[in-house]
Amino acid sequence: MGDKVFMQGNEAFAEAAIRSGCKFFFGYPITPSSEIPEYYAKKAPSEGLTFIQAETEVSAFNMVAGVAATGKRGMTATSGPGFSLGCEAMSYMSAAGLPSVIVDCMRPGPADGEILGSQGDYNQLTKGGGHGDYNTIVLAPYSVQEYADFAPLAFDLAEKYRNPVVVASDGTIAKMMENVEFPEKIAPKGRSDWACDGINGRDHYNDITTCGDGPEQWEKYNLNLQSKYTKIRENEQRWEEIQTDDADILIVAFGSLSRVCLTAMRIARENGIKVGIIRPITLWPFPVKAFEKFADKDVKYFVTELNAGQMVNDVKLAVNDNKKVEFYGRLGGITPTPVELYKKLCELYK
Repeated sequence: MGDKVFMQGNEAFAEAAIRSGCKFFFGYPITPSSEIPEYYAKKAPSEGLTFIQAETEVSAFNMVAGVAATGKRGMTATSGPGFSLGCEAMSYMSAAGLPSVIVDCMRPGPADGEILGSQGDYNQLTKGGGHGDYNTIVLAPYSVQEYADFAPLAFDLAEKYRNPVVVASDGTIAKMMENVEFPEKIAPKGRSDWACDGINGRDHYNDITTCGDGPEQWEKYNLNLQSKYTKIRENEQRWEEIQTDDADILIVAFGSLSRVCLTAMRIARENGIKVGIIRPITLWPFPVKAFEKFADKDVKYFVTELNAGQMVNDVKLAVNDNKKVEFYGRLGGITPTPVELYKKLCELYK
């Protein structure tokens, strides 16, 4: 690991991605993600990178798919409207088994919205914005350091499962500046056996396709995908627990809002209310395992999000008891204060 530097979130992710061997970036400018392509463009001459400003997000996502098909690490970064345009390519990359990384710096919607922090893309990212039965691994950082740490993790997971990985940032994490420590640069990986990189000593070209030859073959193809997703659900659930052992109320929050919840939790405990936090790190697969040990306990759940209530549905499914779950959200790019969350918690639980 190197020395700590004071750096903006988006630039920290871009630097970590470059150090992770991602030499290909394709993107179309859209705030609040624009510092990532800007950083790649600035570093391209000295680092031997390929940077292309695409005509649209549709082009950028498909360029990432093309590079992924050759076994190289490629990525793009966008925000909600751009991710919507890339959803067709996401379903194709998922079907074709193409490992890729996409950063979504969420901002309020629907449509254009403000250039602020939001979590309104949760359903789009975790439920599959494109067509068909597919899933993408979704990682949600809560700090600049974690944002940077998720760059090598995202590429490793993408290649491990041959599947797209989304890093769910937002306007707050993207723009804030904090100390961050970067990993050492990794050496480029060797040729992937499945990649389309020419004959190159082999007897035949590899084929990457999503074409179905009748319903029986296409069903078998889909069942193989579902088998992969089952393995991901079993092996890749990630979360953090904070002071949950004696908690009567568990705050469930992800991303930048979970930082606010830490202070709200401290205020509650100072006032004699036993509050803990479960912070989902993977939004998909959703960390259902985090809630299992509380199944037989009289615990209430306070879900808070920067949206109208999207992750709350996954929490209700995880605890299998809607009466235990309360929700509080803010919209339009407004982030609640710790005192606001504490007061709402007291109002809901008397």
